[in-house]
Amino acid sequence: MGSTWRSWCVLAAGAMACTAALALPSFEQVKARYRSSDAVLLDRHGEPVQQLRADTRAQRSDWVPLAQVSPAFRQALLFSEDKRFYEHGGVDWSSVGAAAWANLWNTRTRGASTVTMQLAGLLDAELATPKGGRSLSAKVGQVSTAWQLERQWRKDQILEAYVNLVGFRGELVGIGAMSARLFQKYPSGLNAQEAAIAAALVRAPNAKPLAVSSRACGILTAQGRAKACVFLSTYTEQVLASRPAERLDADRQIAPHLARRLLALNAATASAAKPVSLKSTLDARLQRFTRDTLRQHLAGLQERHVEDGAVIVIDNASGDVLAWVGSSGGGLSQAAEVDGVMALRQAGSTLKPFLYEMAMEQRWMTAASILHDSPVDLSTPGGLYIPQNYDRHFKGPVSVRTALAASLNVPAVRTLVMVTPERFAQRLKALGLPLKRNGDYYGYSLALGSAEVTLADLSNAYRSLANGGVHTPLRMRATDPALAPKAVMDSGASFIVSDILADREARVPTFGLDNALAARYWVAAKTGTSKDMRDNWCIGFSKRYTVGVWVGNASGEPMWDVSGVSGAAPVWRTVMDELERRAGPLLPQASGAPASVVQTAVSFDRQLEPPRQEWFLEGTQQSHIQLASLSGSARSLITAPADRTVIALDPDIPPRSQRLTLSAAPGVPSQWAWRLDGKRLGPAKPMLWTMWPGRHHLALIDAQGQTMAEVKFEVRGAGLKPDKPGQRLAASSRQVRPQSPGTF
Repeated sequence: MGSTWRSWCVLAAGAMACTAALALPSFEQVKARYRSSDAVLLDRHGEPVQQLRADTRAQRSDWVPLAQVSPAFRQALLFSEDKRFYEHGGVDWSSVGAAAWANLWNTRTRGASTVTMQLAGLLDAELATPKGGRSLSAKVGQVSTAWQLERQWRKDQILEAYVNLVGFRGELVGIGAMSARLFQKYPSGLNAQEAAIAAALVRAPNAKPLAVSSRACGILTAQGRAKACVFLSTYTEQVLASRPAERLDADRQIAPHLARRLLALNAATASAAKPVSLKSTLDARLQRFTRDTLRQHLAGLQERHVEDGAVIVIDNASGDVLAWVGSSGGGLSQAAEVDGVMALRQAGSTLKPFLYEMAMEQRWMTAASILHDSPVDLSTPGGLYIPQNYDRHFKGPVSVRTALAASLNVPAVRTLVMVTPERFAQRLKALGLPLKRNGDYYGYSLALGSAEVTLADLSNAYRSLANGGVHTPLRMRATDPALAPKAVMDSGASFIVSDILADREARVPTFGLDNALAARYWVAAKTGTSKDMRDNWCIGFSKRYTVGVWVGNASGEPMWDVSGVSGAAPVWRTVMDELERRAGPLLPQASGAPASVVQTAVSFDRQLEPPRQEWFLEGTQQSHIQLASLSGSARSLITAPADRTVIALDPDIPPRSQRLTLSAAPGVPSQWAWRLDGKRLGPAKPMLWTMWPGRHHLALIDAQGQTMAEVKFEVRGAGLKPDKPGQRLAASSRQVRPQSPGTF
């Protein structure tokens, strides 16, 4: 409505004659147009799970019904602004006369503007009071609108709209936002003192605390509550002091990280003028359970220098994100705003399943193929790359099933030599992992997870394994369409890898039988730890759900003696147990075996592993696995150390922990022996030699003392320091590239 037309109409024809011609919105229209300054994220069932500020111009809460406003505030407001509110028809003529008489004698008094007239100014900015006061035409226009409001609205509707639209202090608009920010209460709980302070702010929103308390005391006195003025000035100063916004509905603020992400995606529609309500794929109950589970577990790891974590839960069939917990929260974390679900972290051993799947898919190996878990040195542009297992011990010949389930590093690196880093990198990118470099940049360390990934992308890649190699993006908004699936991995190879990840017995060499990955229902899982224990992962899936967990520190600081099975896995298991409890029993995974796989009884030469039923891709099955000796194909009968290796002692690691592995190729006669620098060390069995600075000559001799193989290596000395609490014991070298641990 325009004040120019309104004023002309009133002055020319009389206010009462033309108010019916003015377009005044109804109470229902005003309420429908009202918008909170927050955008609301809803779960899949419509339950609010997070509110975020979307309108930076003012802070408004949800619309507050008049019945939910404290009677004390309503009384104080009318005492302050409009004592005869229920008696007049929009204009209090007695107050108008008193104000006019006082203005004639230059006496300061309250204005004659009623609540209804003030509401007219709130509904139409052209009728609002400017700093210099209203013109005559604006005053007449406001009177006209007030009469019209009184004729078309009920008194309770006028008062309800007013308390929701009036400004109180600074950016606070409406009784809801004011009550929550200043008093940490809902409007229904305001007492007499608080109501008087709030009513005083309506008259002078930005007045100093002393002036506000003085006016509030006047309101209390007029109500016969003069005793409430005691200590009122001190309390008013505390109330008006700068303080952060506090949410009264903390149980509805459970998904801040996903809410921020979705608001960013909806920036075009979630404007400041009209914040939006977004319906997500989250499940509010599961979100709360997952958040609480993470917090409870991390609270028990604080003494091990762990404070951050993140969890994502995905529905396998639809790709719907059912839970997204980006942080452990402010009570535990110093970086609670960082979204751990989307932060880039080294993947550790969690990439191994995709490597073995690719090798099986190409029919280069089967789950029963034998890989040697023994020392290996690989030439790279940066020097020799010598991978080690996490415990720095080797298991010898093992099957692919054992190598993957027990997360052995050296067999994985040997497999990557076959697959090549570039092919593997391209496969990971096809699965949605955000590798920013080509495979040659990462080199053979890519097998042990040197690339950085996000928890969301990594978990969705595991979901592709669960879905037989089929990949689709995650769905976070309920309105997002289902995208066409894309086959990235072979369904048969994906099935076999999944079966290995679910094999409790195959994990025994590294994890034992009793660990968090062993469940009573079918579930496949993999853990991983990045270099220096900076990141713990546990990713796994059942037939229905995929759960991914990351535990570590947002700062990147290492944890103290925390592995994947003690860090991330317990959280993963608790959440997975809850999912399966809710969903009920399901048939075992084998019932869904694709037609491209067959199961065959297999035995191993020299009883390397117990006979078992093994899965094979059709055409690759074998009933007996024959072992071949490495002695005929090895470059040297001495497999470690490599010839001309240079090793630098680390001054920060105790001497007893810096030992060099001496090993010979399989098949070397038991009568042969080691000879170092001319002195016999003992039988030619794998052994750990405490390193000593200098140039050394290692020989493998037969029973007659004849040299059968020899290597030369150098140990460069350094000052040595004693043990440090929580320090990881591992040798390092400037010439030999260290491995990325990535086992647990």
